[in-house]
Amino acid sequence: MTVARTVELEGHIIDSGTMGACFGAVMDMGGEFEVEEFEVGRHKHAETYCRLRVMADTEEELRAILHELNQQGATVADPRDATLEAAPGDGIVPVDFYSTTNHPTAVRVDGEWHDVEDVEMDCALVVDRGDEVRVRTKVLNAIEEGDLVVTGETGIRVDPPERPRNGGGGSFGFMQGGVSSERPSASLIEEIADEMREVNENDGTVLAVCGPAIVHSGGRDALAALVRAGYVDAVSAGNGFAVHDLERDLYGTSLGVDTESLEHPRKGHKHHIYTISEIARLGGIEEAVAEGVVDEGVMYECVTNDVPFVLAGSIRDDGPLPDTITDSIEAQNAIREQAQEADLVLMLSTLLHSVAVGNCLPSTTKTVCVDINPATVTQLLDRGSAQAIGMVTDIGAFIPMLADELLAESYET
Repeated sequence: MTVARTVELEGHIIDSGTMGACFGAVMDMGGEFEVEEFEVGRHKHAETYCRLRVMADTEEELRAILHELNQQGATVADPRDATLEAAPGDGIVPVDFYSTTNHPTAVRVDGEWHDVEDVEMDCALVVDRGDEVRVRTKVLNAIEEGDLVVTGETGIRVDPPERPRNGGGGSFGFMQGGVSSERPSASLIEEIADEMREVNENDGTVLAVCGPAIVHSGGRDALAALVRAGYVDAVSAGNGFAVHDLERDLYGTSLGVDTESLEHPRKGHKHHIYTISEIARLGGIEEAVAEGVVDEGVMYECVTNDVPFVLAGSIRDDGPLPDTITDSIEAQNAIREQAQEADLVLMLSTLLHSVAVGNCLPSTTKTVCVDINPATVTQLLDRGSAQAIGMVTDIGAFIPMLADELLAESYET
């Protein structure tokens, strides 16, 4: 081993698994390590400190190992300033640019650490040397020629959330979630309701990420009541959710099926496209509400209660509705703005939209993913949203139970 660097780990690194993960990463990537200092916390609130000398055969191999350790929260000892390199063109980053995690991150510039703004995974870090130094994330397509982009691993500090030693934090304690259909749903729903109350009382933002199954399965009225009562502050969905919600109002069906009797009325299969045509004729959802054509449902409550919504389009969409954002980059940016403002995110029975929003969330944002399919929840966690807790259950039962917890009065419209 011809090259070496020293790194430091600090925090609840034993019981959170961070130390073991770092040791394993060094060995799996062909390196070696020596523990130079190790101080174990002696009580549940005390932190553990570990100083490692990491060795590899080449600078390239060592850089790869240090990158992996950085993602786990290790910091290079005696740090130097981050390396900055100007972007060679619009939408083009330097070759060795630093790709972000979704964890809180700081960058060392001019001898001082600066917290990264708008933390998000899979972005570049850009330093602004204006009146004051600022560091923020930028998606690659937003990079402008001349932007000072952070490269390499030097001068970067990542702080992954840790599981508390006392196991506290309830279901929202980091690494306390996971996926299970055996979870006592009533107690978890009660805890989610408590979190929503707390966010509401502190003027925070609850973002609901909604899938069409909410309408199919009978959860629509309960979700509309939560919007009306102020417990949902923003909605992120696709064209399909909005169309099904509006179809339920205009025709009493969802995808042509009567949601009360489960019968298929004559021409019911055309209700979906009829709904799109009617809303387009009026100019959009807000205009349809103003005309009295739409007078109930989730989209109605969003309009009448000034709850912002983003409808992101896809190649599968019928229509789409005039309110649907069909430019994918514009839709990403709108979702990103919602995600950064959210304090609690409810991902309700929609795989692709949940992953899209999850990719924009910092790891410090509490997230609940509910779906009847365990693969949906698992995929979200596997894609990097490790802070999410997963609940495998029928969305049509979950939302009414949540509304019952939060609302004293009946939520039926």
